[in-house]
Formats: sequence, structure tokens, C-alpha cells
Amino acid sequence: MADIKAWCTKTVTKLKLHSLTYLEAHSHAHASAISSVAAVVPDHYAAPDRVANILRRLGKPAVADYVQTKLPQGIKSRSGDLGEILATSYVSEFTSYKVGVYKLRWSDHREMAMRGDDILGIRLDPTLTVKFLKGEVKSRATLGKKTVDEARAALNASNGRPTPHALAYVADRLFETGETALAEIIDQFQLKARINTNQVSHLMFMFTGNNPSNLLTLNLNAYSGKIRQFAVGLRVASHQDFIKQVFEKAIDDGNKP
Repeated sequence: MADIKAWCTKTVTKLKLHSLTYLEAHSHAHASAISSVAAVVPDHYAAPDRVANILRRLGKPAVADYVQTKLPQGIKSRSGDLGEILATSYVSEFTSYKVGVYKLRWSDHREMAMRGDDILGIRLDPTLTVKFLKGEVKSRATLGKKTVDEARAALNASNGRPTPHALAYVADRLFETGETALAEIIDQFQLKARINTNQVSHLMFMFTGNNPSNLLTLNLNAYSGKIRQFAVGLRVASHQDFIKQVFEKAIDDGNKP
């Protein structure tokens, strides 16, 4: 996890049945935030057992080279990827959902955005009913209404439920990595039982350089559906520089003897 709790202040506002969480990075914790986030970046692109295998056979320099071939180089790609990494960390730190897989490990190309739902979280509640968290992530230096509307449209797709593609993708990856029980649960709801809307919550996660609270409040108040909504805005004022420094730190740490 990126230890978001350690370098952000948190403000939660209830809007009807929904929730808006505003996270703002401490200016005095800039260096520690970069270190915390950079530390989790490689794990999102390379599985630990794969890294361990390369380390055993070829040594640490080969591991650094391997990870670097998977890290995006373009500004836009890095921005989008870091948004997803932070959103995944948020789900792990602040919610009871389990993010099925780290999608970036299976990216077709390091400069290409992946298709499907950005986040698919899963949890078993005390009644043994499966709950799903469908998430859409955006990363912008300056967030505008158009981007928030795009996120809302993505969340509303497939009648608000996780898309069949996302369910199949996550189930396949879980099965391949030995988490067959969780894969079989997803199979059950993708292929046999219909997911009810009361089993689904939405996460709209915005990683921005400006305060997104007003835009997210307007969007939540305009939402007329029945699915519970969680809107999260994580603001780092130096958005673009933060992204640059996180990836540079991740690379530098990998190159250390």
C-alpha cells in the first residue's frame, strides 16, 4: 500500500446515501509521500514471484532492467497508471474490499491504457453475499466537469454492474495465479447468477492537482440511480511533478546495489 493515511488529511462528507472523501497531501510530507508511493510502484507491474525468479537466476541488475521495461515513459501513461495505483491503495487502506488483481502486470503495452473497469473490488459480507466495487479512475492536473462526466458514464455502463469483460478478465488472472476460490465466485456471478444492484457500489476516484470536491459534489447530487456511490478526490498540488518524481524514485531505488 502507498500509506496514503500518513501523508494526506482526510475529510468525509455525507451526501444523501453517498459519500465524498477529500484527501489532500501534506506539503511538509512531500518527500515521504514520494518514497511511499514509489515503493509500491514496481509491485503493480511485476509479480513478486516473477521478480524473485529473475533475481535468483540473473541478479539484481536484471530485475531493475525487467521492471523498467514495464514502466511507462510518457507523461499521460504515467499519470493514468499512477491514478490506478493510488486508487488500488485507497481501496486496500480505507475499505473492506479486496482488489482482485493488479491489472498493470498484464498490460499489452506500457504506453497503452487497459480496457474494462479500472477497479474491481470484491468482498464477502457477514451474510455470505458477494459484494462488488466497480471503480473508475481519472488523473488530471486540473480536473474539469467533462472528465467527471466521463467517469460517471463509465460507472453507469452495463446498468451500473461490473462489465462482463472485467469480470472475466479478473477471474482468469485469479485462476492463473492460484486464487481459484475467488475466481470461482466471480465465475458464478458472471456466468450463472445475475449480479443485483444491491450487491454493487461505485467508486469514482480522482487524482488531481486542484480541489475536486465541488465537481464531485455536483455529480453525486445529480446521480439518480440506486447504487451506493463513493467519490474520492486525492489532491496533490504539484500533480505533474509528483508523478515525475515517483517514477524517477522507483527507477533509482531499483538501480541501487
